[in-house]
Amino acid sequence: MGMILAIDQGTTSSRALLFEGGSHVVAMAQQDFQQHYPASGWVEHAPDDLWKTTLFVCQDVIKKAGITAASVAAIGITNQRETTVVWDRQTGRAIHPAIVWQDRRTAATCTSLKAQGHEAMVAAKTGLLLDPYFSATKLAWILDNVKGARARAEKGELAFGTVDTFLLWHLTGGKQHLTDATNASRTMLCNIHTGQWDKDLLRLFDIPEALLPEIKNSADDFGTTDPALFGVAIPIRSLIGDQQAATVGQACFEPGMMKSTYGTGCFALLNTGSDAVASKNRLLTTIAYQLDGRRTYALEGSIFIAGAAVQWLRDGMGLIADAAESNVLAQHADPAQSLYLVPAFVGLGAPYWNADARGAVFGLTRNSGPKEFALAALESVAFQTEDLMQAMRADWPEAQEAQTILRVDGGMTASDFTMQRLADILAAPVDRPSIRETTALGAAYLAGYAAGLLPEPAEFAKKWQCERRFEAGMEETQRQSRLSGWRKAVAATLLMAQN
Repeated sequence: MGMILAIDQGTTSSRALLFEGGSHVVAMAQQDFQQHYPASGWVEHAPDDLWKTTLFVCQDVIKKAGITAASVAAIGITNQRETTVVWDRQTGRAIHPAIVWQDRRTAATCTSLKAQGHEAMVAAKTGLLLDPYFSATKLAWILDNVKGARARAEKGELAFGTVDTFLLWHLTGGKQHLTDATNASRTMLCNIHTGQWDKDLLRLFDIPEALLPEIKNSADDFGTTDPALFGVAIPIRSLIGDQQAATVGQACFEPGMMKSTYGTGCFALLNTGSDAVASKNRLLTTIAYQLDGRRTYALEGSIFIAGAAVQWLRDGMGLIADAAESNVLAQHADPAQSLYLVPAFVGLGAPYWNADARGAVFGLTRNSGPKEFALAALESVAFQTEDLMQAMRADWPEAQEAQTILRVDGGMTASDFTMQRLADILAAPVDRPSIRETTALGAAYLAGYAAGLLPEPAEFAKKWQCERRFEAGMEETQRQSRLSGWRKAVAATLLMAQN
């Protein structure tokens, strides 16, 4: 069996991992790239940086593994979602910097569309809220603000893509303009019930259809690499958004299974099977993956600040020298104090979706110090996850029928203390997998599956291994007391956000 190359193109770096036998990591390469902040609330990437760093890490990982490119049987791509690129079909050059998923420049447009009563239609078709987070208003902004762009788009001279599509275009030498159902479902232009671009949405956002890539399965034939890049033409067999890739890598193939990724922020996905559950609690309905023409859906909750709360303790407050120190401090916090940190530094995500909220600390005393702040920061991640879990259970009653077991990944999961506190606050088991590279693993598995090298999802799921399970151990009275304090803190934070 040949090796599988997984490209994991993220918000701050591009990575490449070589997998052997479907799960063993042979080698890894990573390269960071610069973020650009041209105005308040604006976040951009240089598209050339996305492509050049991706190409470099692919070539580097093959070199590190001591193999030739001919040994690579397939490539899978997973990527930061919603980030928007428009380029010239002839030259492949972008006409504007990539507008990153975090960018808020189109907030006023979204507010105006809401006021006009369009959010219900958008939510019904896309499962998303009218928010600058998604690609549609970013794409419209580029067409309206780059001279001549709209006219060129209507003539078919330009191409739009999320990062997966942009990388695929360059990897194939401009031969393939494709995306997959998961990435398409994050653009706010795709009807998640039909799996196709929606004419009503294109009309609402004034997007010419000629710009758009073809939507395919998450595991499919996406062409081959230009032989000039690696010396041979390597088949590309999967595209999938990063959070959906982690869901696959965690083998959450059965309805009711849930994964949560803890990095800078946190993204929790609950598999709802063939049901596209419409949320009444401001969660997102998204396509978890599409295989052989069949779509599997998920409820998704996004927390903006998870590991970033620990970074704030280090960089903003100077209370710790490195992230690991927060775990040691938290374990020695005064149990008589009840400090709450609501980390709304850039607003509150699901299930609140309040962009105006800002961070707050409650319960300060003269004895509050670094230990208590460390505990409050780590607990805030657990409290926010509990908010998501309760919203998911309310939206989808089937989730209440069996005990939820949360499968976790991401940098914060290395902390035993944080994972134990998460289990305590959720009153549910938390499983940490043996293979932590779940996002890349998901992309690699799908590529191997499409290439006929790896088995059906049910067989792949049997290989998933738990490195450690964290069982809830907190007394229920204490848990409820902590949750009550958290809810009061959030309510007060939202009150302060009112005009």
